[in-house]
Amino acid sequence: MSKPPIPETTGIMVCGHGSRNQNAAREFATVAEGLKARYPDTHVEYGYLEFCNPVISEGLDRLRAKGITRVLAVPGMLFAAGHAKNDIPSVLNTYQAQNPGMVINYGRELGIDLKMIRAAGERIQAALDTANKEHGEVAIHDTLLMVVGRGSSDPDANSNASKVMRMLWEGFGFGWAETCYSGVTFPLVGPGLSHAAKLGYKRIIVFPYFLFTGVLVKRIYSETDAVAANHPEIQFIKASYLSDHPLVLDTFQDRVQEIMDGQALMNCQMCKYREQVLGFEAEVGLPQESHHHHVEGIGGGLEDCPCKGDCDASCREEEFCKEHGLPWTPVHSHASPAPLEPVHDHSHGHDHSHAQGHGHDHSHDHGHDHSHDHTHDQGHSHDHHHHPYPHADHPHGPRSMEKKKG
Repeated sequence: MSKPPIPETTGIMVCGHGSRNQNAAREFATVAEGLKARYPDTHVEYGYLEFCNPVISEGLDRLRAKGITRVLAVPGMLFAAGHAKNDIPSVLNTYQAQNPGMVINYGRELGIDLKMIRAAGERIQAALDTANKEHGEVAIHDTLLMVVGRGSSDPDANSNASKVMRMLWEGFGFGWAETCYSGVTFPLVGPGLSHAAKLGYKRIIVFPYFLFTGVLVKRIYSETDAVAANHPEIQFIKASYLSDHPLVLDTFQDRVQEIMDGQALMNCQMCKYREQVLGFEAEVGLPQESHHHHVEGIGGGLEDCPCKGDCDASCREEEFCKEHGLPWTPVHSHASPAPLEPVHDHSHGHDHSHAQGHGHDHSHDHGHDHSHDHTHDQGHSHDHHHHPYPHADHPHGPRSMEKKKG
């Protein structure tokens, strides 16, 4: 049975994180273009939390200017961690409070989905096919798969990366498989690959389970090269990230339809803000608020970098520019939309007040009456505090991969 068309006063908003790598921003825009192709009669916009323009509020402004009164907001996130649970909803709540004539229904993340697993499998298979053609075949049982997740302070999101790995492992029948992360948690890519290299496999295929390119994907590949240089006896293969694979776009379309059907059921069973997750008990009841007010849109004006957008943003740093004779301008001097005023009264109830149609009662009434120590005053002092990660001193993480100098 065909689904009823989306009403003309309803629009779609794709909410992304943003990247200092402008190629990543361009790739993210292809998701909105892909949805436009699937919904030719519906207005589709997109926006970012940080490092890129347009920011989310600007995309919403565009929809409102076109007469849209209801927005189906889809997080462009693989898993539900802080960005999907806190940052994006906070921005949407704030916008709706400032624009009471607009209703914003928030969907769920892409999550563990068989379409996403199939898309990942095709990226891995393509890398294997290329490697077999260029270097000769290696038995699948002599191959180790390393799935690299983004990494989060939310153990539920991190465990989802491990589940993706397991499903790919069993699907292909690799000799072994492991998971590592680009930052925040452990093990990081370097320690993870160094450990994997000790296991005796002839080939290691590194697959970044990321939607788009960007600073972290480039560093993952760089870390792979560094470990490979120490193990010439092992063949290291770098698989592509997901990008705008048709099955990824199909999954985004499914998330839009879930909102329309009132079935956007975000899984809160293991949410550290609702339940006492082992090691994270102190985070039950933290408020739903964005940690990105101070970086909204700061990538604006930096799109024309000397690397044509495909870099780790070091070409925007004063030291790099001086060394290469390039003009340098502090990031915050570039024109960008003013950030939304924060809603740091800590009295709201993480209640997704924009009538999300979640069905799963995403009220998250965490008893948010504590301060969360959000002391920043929008003066870019950046002294806000995330809740401390309980394993910040882990020897194999959780600091993000540092840029290599020289």
